[in-house]
Amino acid sequence: MSGKDIFEIISSQYFELTNSEKKVADYVLANRINAQYMSISELAEECEVADATISRFCRRLGLSGYSAFKLELAKGSMGPRSITQESDIRAAVEDEGRKDFDMMCKVRLRESVSALEQTAKLISPSQLRRAAELLSKAKRVICMGQGSSMVLAQEAWTMFSTISPKFTFISDSHFQLNSVALMTPEDVILFISYSGSTKAFQDIMKISKERGVKVILVSRFPKSPGGQMADIVLQCGSNEGPLQAGSASARIAQIFVLDLLFTEVCGLDPEGSVRNRELVAEAASLKHL
Repeated sequence: MSGKDIFEIISSQYFELTNSEKKVADYVLANRINAQYMSISELAEECEVADATISRFCRRLGLSGYSAFKLELAKGSMGPRSITQESDIRAAVEDEGRKDFDMMCKVRLRESVSALEQTAKLISPSQLRRAAELLSKAKRVICMGQGSSMVLAQEAWTMFSTISPKFTFISDSHFQLNSVALMTPEDVILFISYSGSTKAFQDIMKISKERGVKVILVSRFPKSPGGQMADIVLQCGSNEGPLQAGSASARIAQIFVLDLLFTEVCGLDPEGSVRNRELVAEAASLKHL
C-alpha cells in the first residue's frame, strides 16, 4: 500500500472500476465503519454482486485479498493521531484516575452485555436443538478450532467432558485432518471459528464431506464459506473488527453459545448428565485441599 489510506485509493481509482466494482466502492465509502465488520459474503449481498467481484475489487486496489482489505478499512477508519493528541489523552487519563477506570469498566461491560444480547437474538432454537441431538447421538465428538478459537474449542471439550467421555479435543491442524480422515458418519465435529472463513476449516470440511461426518460450526457469519458448508451453524453475536482479533466480547458470545448447547444436551438426558457430573466432581475433589 502507498502512503494514502484505503478510502483515498478507492476514490482515486473509482473511474477505472467496472460497474460492479463501483457498487462495492460506493457502499464502502458510504459505510466506512460497518464494512470492516462484514464477511465477504455479507458485503457481496449488500452490494448485490458476487463474492468474486469483491475479491477482484481487493486485488485491483493492490491488496492480497479480503482480509487485507478489512485491515486497511480498520486502519483508515481510525484516522491519524498527533503526538500532542496522544500526550493529551495520557494526561487526561492520569488526571481522571479512578473515574477513568470506572468508565473503562462500564464500556467493556456494555460491550459484553451487548454481545450476549445479540447472540440471544441471533441463535436459532431449532438449530440449537438439532445440534444437541447430533452431539447426544454421536459415537465420538471432536472439538476443534484454530488461533484464539482453538482455546474456545478446548473450553468446549472441558465443558462437555464432564457429562461424557466421547468428547475429545485436538489442537494441531495436521492431527485434526488425520483424525477427520478416520471418522465415520456416526461421529460429529464441533468447530469454533468466528469468521467461518479459515483455510484450516475449509480443509476439514472437504474431508468431512467425503467421510459423511456432520459438522457443527459456532460462528458469527452463517453465510461465510464455512457456514454454507457446515451442517449446522450456531450464530454468535458481537461485531469484531480486523484490529480486534480475539476480542473478549466475541469470546464471551461464543462461550455463551457453547453454554446454551451444553444445557440443551444435558436436557436430553438429565439423569445421566447429573450422574456423570457428580462422578467427575467427586474425582476432581481429590485435587483440592
